[in-house]
Amino acid sequence: MNYLSFTAYMLSTAFTPGPNNIAGMSNAAQHGLKKGFIFNLGIFIGQVSVVFACAAFCNVLSSLLPKIELPMRIIGALYILWLAWHIFRSGGNWDEMQTEARFLPGLLLCWLNPKYYFYCIVSMETYVLPYYGGNWGMIALFAGILAVTGFMATLCWSVFGSVFRTVFVRRGKIVNTILALLLVYCAVSMFL
Repeated sequence: MNYLSFTAYMLSTAFTPGPNNIAGMSNAAQHGLKKGFIFNLGIFIGQVSVVFACAAFCNVLSSLLPKIELPMRIIGALYILWLAWHIFRSGGNWDEMQTEARFLPGLLLCWLNPKYYFYCIVSMETYVLPYYGGNWGMIALFAGILAVTGFMATLCWSVFGSVFRTVFVRRGKIVNTILALLLVYCAVSMFL
């Protein structure tokens, strides 16, 4: 196994902008890192469950992927667009927002995030299964590494949102518009 290539792929994919990272940053900017942690915990549990499901059923998913790819993209894009609309509509006054960070939206975001599925499937199919296929201990180890790396990426984006909270509060409408447009870009890029 080429560990350097695997690590480069894993880090570059996990830390690039995507629905989990952008939503984590937005949530921490609105609620603070401590109060927004429950949302990130939802993302983490979603990441763990998705990566282990992908690891366990990768052969089945690979054969079904052509059949489920379009429906998954559509459902994922619709959810991402719904998030974008929600962020855009939330207005510019982040100090007065009454919403609270919740676990379930973070969990659902991960289950409907095609970027995360591709992250898991490509990692398993390219780097793990060719070398450790059938060795469930090693497959579980690499699945755990993928999930923890994804969670660390979301937390980094959340710290960024929390650190720049004062800027975001002062320029709330502009920040919300930019975040919404980034999410729209994520949704559209799934079809390009």
